[in-house]
Amino acid sequence: MITKEMALEDIIRHYPQTIPVFLKFGLDCQDCQLASYKSVDHCAEFHDLDIDLLIRELNRAANEQEKTVE
Repeated sequence: MITKEMALEDIIRHYPQTIPVFLKFGLDCQDCQLASYKSVDHCAEFHDLDIDLLIRELNRAANEQEKTVE
């Protein structure tokens, strides 16, 4: 489960299928040098994004991939 406290880099490393979600929100976190230091919460606040919606969509993307692996 992805939480707002997680580092962006950790999310991308464990759930690469979330990259399109980040891009949908206008975030190119996979290329950001701060991704290993910044949390989803910090990123959402900095970019004035709806944190709840972002987390929901990230988890949906992460869960979709997990279902196809099972």
